[in-house]
Amino acid sequence: MYQLTFDKAEFLKTTWQKKPVILKGAFKNFQDPISADELAGLAFEEEVSSRIVVTKPEGWDVIHGPFEDYSQYGEQHWQLLVQAVNHWYPESQPMVEAFRFIPDWRFDDLMVSFATPNGGVGPHIDNYDVFIIQGEGRRRWRVGDLGQYQQRDNNPNSPLIEDFVPIIDDILETGDILYIPPGFPHCGETLTTAISYSMGFRAPSQQEVLTELADYFIDNNEGQQRFTSTQEPEMAGVVPTSHQQGIMALLASLANDPQAYQTMLGKLLSKNRFELDVCEIDAEMDAETLIDALEHGAQLLRIGGLKVLCLEGDNQSRLFVNGEMMTMPNSQTDILNTLTQQVSFTAQQATDLISQSIDCVDYFVSMLKQGYYYLSE
Repeated sequence: MYQLTFDKAEFLKTTWQKKPVILKGAFKNFQDPISADELAGLAFEEEVSSRIVVTKPEGWDVIHGPFEDYSQYGEQHWQLLVQAVNHWYPESQPMVEAFRFIPDWRFDDLMVSFATPNGGVGPHIDNYDVFIIQGEGRRRWRVGDLGQYQQRDNNPNSPLIEDFVPIIDDILETGDILYIPPGFPHCGETLTTAISYSMGFRAPSQQEVLTELADYFIDNNEGQQRFTSTQEPEMAGVVPTSHQQGIMALLASLANDPQAYQTMLGKLLSKNRFELDVCEIDAEMDAETLIDALEHGAQLLRIGGLKVLCLEGDNQSRLFVNGEMMTMPNSQTDILNTLTQQVSFTAQQATDLISQSIDCVDYFVSMLKQGYYYLSE
């Protein structure tokens, strides 16, 4: 249903993380997977992250959800934004699947916005890649070039910047996509009542990686190697360049040792920023119950937004699921790849995997108990 019309290999080669572009008619015969009323219903839920941005002559007001009533906002100059819709609304999953030519570890979430005429969030810069898909309605988008931009009103905490000179200034209509790499300023203006979809792809910062690495070494009492030297300075108060470099080389040695970083990296990259819609846990679930369900034709489905990853060249046979590690000592690489790649399994597919590796029974039972998978007829 959601098939991209552009050449994905060419896009990755020439455009991805290089330059913004509008892809006209990127989805043919596009249909909104969610309606405005259904989006408003999600924003009513306490667990769902949502906000309303009201455009005013002097700026923007941001009100955080949940929301019960929208009548106070009128018919113009506001926008509702709901994060991680793919976690809570399974019907959005087919659209998410269309973007899996980008690795799962980069995928952040699907944000959906409902905007009234003249609604928008103002000029800003994101630190992640985003595909903005236009659903119902029309929106004008302006995108500027990379550069140094002043934050709005000289406020260092403001997410907004002062205006910019656009290198893209165009109108998105249903099925069009605007791709924006990190660092490019952009601003959207709603021309008619519209629904838009933002597919965000994020990579961890140096700060996040170092923090995670430090926590991992502290928790596991690792990283105990200390700096040693063969030459000392003549002046006691001077730290020689060789000592500075030698101390920092301790970090470089960890970065070049897969055994030191792989567990940390797998956990970090499989974590979700937003809450998952975890299924109710079945206390009776065990291997016998699972196999009986499969024999009666049940399917296994992964909940929306769950990241199941494996690391190429890993020193162990294992998976990383939502920030946790699961060892799979009896499973070959092809089985691990199948478990990461597929988000649903027919009864026959699951049975075949179980017959190939006993680990798969433990994996599926564990996922069901944690509410990360569920059984469907």
